[in-house]
Amino acid sequence: MGSLDEEALLRGQVEVWQLMFGFAESMALKCAIELGIADIINSLGGPVTLNQIASGIDSPCVDIPYLARIMRFLVRKRVFTQHNPSDGGETLYGLTDSSKWLLRDSEVSLAPMVLMQNYPWQLAPWHYLSQCVKEGGIAFKKAHGCEIWDLASQNPEFNRIFNDALACTAKIIMRAVVSHYKGGFDDVETLVDVGGGTGGNLAEIVKAYPHIKGINFDLPHVVAAAPAYNGVSHVGGNFFEAIPNADSIFMKWVLHDWGDEDCVKILKNCRKAMPEKTGKLILVEIVLQPEGNGQFGDMGMVSDLVMFAHSTGGKERTELEWKKLLDEGGFPRYKIINIPALPSIIEAYLQ
Repeated sequence: MGSLDEEALLRGQVEVWQLMFGFAESMALKCAIELGIADIINSLGGPVTLNQIASGIDSPCVDIPYLARIMRFLVRKRVFTQHNPSDGGETLYGLTDSSKWLLRDSEVSLAPMVLMQNYPWQLAPWHYLSQCVKEGGIAFKKAHGCEIWDLASQNPEFNRIFNDALACTAKIIMRAVVSHYKGGFDDVETLVDVGGGTGGNLAEIVKAYPHIKGINFDLPHVVAAAPAYNGVSHVGGNFFEAIPNADSIFMKWVLHDWGDEDCVKILKNCRKAMPEKTGKLILVEIVLQPEGNGQFGDMGMVSDLVMFAHSTGGKERTELEWKKLLDEGGFPRYKIINIPALPSIIEAYLQ
């Protein structure tokens, strides 16, 4: 019995060591993106040697031993492959399905999101989680004295990094929405994208469903900078006050930025903007699963902690929490549609 207890304690110790240094994985990933390692391998047609990677890095004095240690770790994490030739030649490194998502010039890439989430200003609020538990408040505000949108508006570099990250994830998710939300937009004539930014998401929908009249709705200063898209008009306003009328409303990763009380206000305004009998609300949001979110595992719960660290009262929600929120907002009926992405589609109806 004693040896079994010792084994269990040892396993527990191992798990704590791994959790303790979980940040090392994201830092190594950030390092690889900053050095452009995946891009170098890809540009040379890979697999390539360590010296070939070094020659592609923008520096006259690359430290090869340091580079080797980064590569060894990322090979272990299956971000890159390693092949040792039987003839005793130099070790060759190649891309995996993971590192293909780190290519900066790829049509779909997660590189900007990795850089944004590991930016020093984004990491600082994580040190305030325990203080928030003790006394409430907003972690980001405790760290920086202002909220994330204020910081972005005051700092052009951070604003660019932040916007690049949102744009890259939007592209990935919208691909999944447009290709796998079968028939969901067929009966839609007018569609408002609430909190639609500069209109890129709505433009993708209208491009795939050209019969739709699209209305991109966001704050006036946001839509003032929006480019022109075929089939899309831009309207400035505040979704806490009123939303343009349409037969369907689309919101992607908007409600998770807000607490329950604010979400109910937004949902009630959505209800007012749609026809009673045929109105349809289309949400793209994470639905937290107790056993994990399928292939994405614990990422739903991780995203909830990201909201804790970075947003003003935002959170990810379980199906029961979504049901309660939709009920209070005037949408008694809903269904959840899974797509090959971290969030799901939640269709909600007025009756």
